[in-house]
Amino acid sequence: MTTTLWAVSDLHAAVKSNHERIDTLVPPNPDDWLIVAGDVAERSEMVVRVLWELSRRYAKVIWVPGNHELFSRSADRFRGRNKYEELVRELRQIGVVTPEDDYPVFGDVTVVPLFTLYDYSFRGPGMSVEEAVESAKEKQIMMTDEVAIAPFVDIRAWCWDRLTYSIKRLSKIDGPTVLVNHWPLVQEPTLGLRWAEIALWCGTRHTRGWAKRYNAKKVIYGHLHMPSEMLVDDVVHVEVSLGYPKEWTRHEHGLPWPYPVLEVK
Repeated sequence: MTTTLWAVSDLHAAVKSNHERIDTLVPPNPDDWLIVAGDVAERSEMVVRVLWELSRRYAKVIWVPGNHELFSRSADRFRGRNKYEELVRELRQIGVVTPEDDYPVFGDVTVVPLFTLYDYSFRGPGMSVEEAVESAKEKQIMMTDEVAIAPFVDIRAWCWDRLTYSIKRLSKIDGPTVLVNHWPLVQEPTLGLRWAEIALWCGTRHTRGWAKRYNAKKVIYGHLHMPSEMLVDDVVHVEVSLGYPKEWTRHEHGLPWPYPVLEVK
């Protein structure tokens, strides 16, 4: 019997209409694995509950955080880096693989959950970060990240820390990989955004060469709510988002969801 590595992202489980779609995530083979590429929910208890339910259906669940998992309020006990670290602790207790754990191997392919954030480097030429963000603000195009993540942590510094950490671990892998990140690893997918300024919150240029350098068979990501396959430097980059109801009803006849990443016999 074939065993499949499936992938989804952007479940946004706090949205009532998404519950039925999440309930359909039942593998044809109980040995199948599932990648969840971020944006499960905002509240940590909901993130843990949804992933626990999925971990009872799939043999292995692999999670990376999205920006929504990092959303915080001033009154929250855990914010910024602390919120991520607490989520990792809770998910490890229920057996979910996080970016801090040993990378699992599916067949002969190492599945690499990444957490790289963004550093505003997907911006127009000749603009500083401050100029680009101010320009977006003037056009009233601002991501919630600026009020729910940025007040609690230096996002650019955290991104660069994550890049250093990830490169150190990636350099030790032999053989083919599947790279998993919430944010796209290359800028090309963001070129289709309705408002170009949103790309500021969509990744970092410093991951540009990772797919080729680390022998990726595929790159799995989410965040943009634009499910698609894109060939970049001879590697297929796949967005596997569900998104919000108005979005996923438009995309129902596009890519299969969940997306079959790899199969082994």
